Amino acid sequence: MYDIIVTPSVKTDGRVLSGCSTNACLAAKRLGLKKVGLIGRVGPDFADKFRQDMRDYGIQVNLDPPAGETGGFRLIYDENGDRTLDVLGVADRVNASDFPDEYLDASFFLIGPILGEVDLELVEYIRSSSSGKLFLDPQGMVRVIGSDRRIVHKCDREAFGKIAKLVDFIKPNQHESQTITGLRDPVQAILQLRKLGAAVPIVTLAERGSILIDGDQLYRIPAFPTNAVDPTGAGDVYAGSFITEYAHTKNSVEAALFASAAASMMVEQVGPDFAMSLKTAEGRKKSIRGRLAGEKLG
Repeated sequence: MYDIIVTPSVKTDGRVLSGCSTNACLAAKRLGLKKVGLIGRVGPDFADKFRQDMRDYGIQVNLDPPAGETGGFRLIYDENGDRTLDVLGVADRVNASDFPDEYLDASFFLIGPILGEVDLELVEYIRSSSSGKLFLDPQGMVRVIGSDRRIVHKCDREAFGKIAKLVDFIKPNQHESQTITGLRDPVQAILQLRKLGAAVPIVTLAERGSILIDGDQLYRIPAFPTNAVDPTGAGDVYAGSFITEYAHTKNSVEAALFASAAASMMVEQVGPDFAMSLKTAEGRKKSIRGRLAGEKLG
């Protein structure tokens, strides 16, 4: 059985391994999940290299058949740390027919599109065909290509709501949560995400940590203080490490604390060879636990 199956594609910056699927897989593998797989769409220009690189990291991949373009962005950060994404390629959609039957035995599915590779039909197929839990990172569902092939954030809220009802966990960052809900305040946004139907909504807040709702409690998950070198991939690692810890504890708050600790290691590094030490993650989790805060929702 697979601990985690990640869909669908790869984000590249100068064809460097990156993106939600890739970074989450790498983090999960390095933090102890034994069997990690990735289903995606990569163009023939990059498929062989991507497949080999991921196998070198111990991750099984299914990219067949290589077709279309390799999805990817050029990331540009301004002096305030805000970034723009220029489109380098648009990957094909991932279809239900791309899933080998053995993958449907997975205990977790991380659905992590970067630019529209996942639709309602695919999520419905996974939900109806597997008993595994679904974790949605919606970044690729709130992006459209604007002028000059630069990404603009936009959300079809009616269509998104149908997907949100099918997943167990949903994790946008603050900007994405505002795009989805129209609400700037992250607490109001996460309450709206819960109304959409996700059992456990999470909103990540960069250096301010994250917030999470489970049952009738809202939890404020602290960040581990660190000197950030590159914020790229922190949310991806949060997703992969959350799943890793939840697989062990079946506790969303414990998983979020662990994810916050692991994400702090990612921002201290650059590129796919980032180090992920289970011992360090557990130590950082322990150190931030004392600042965990919770409040009952009315």
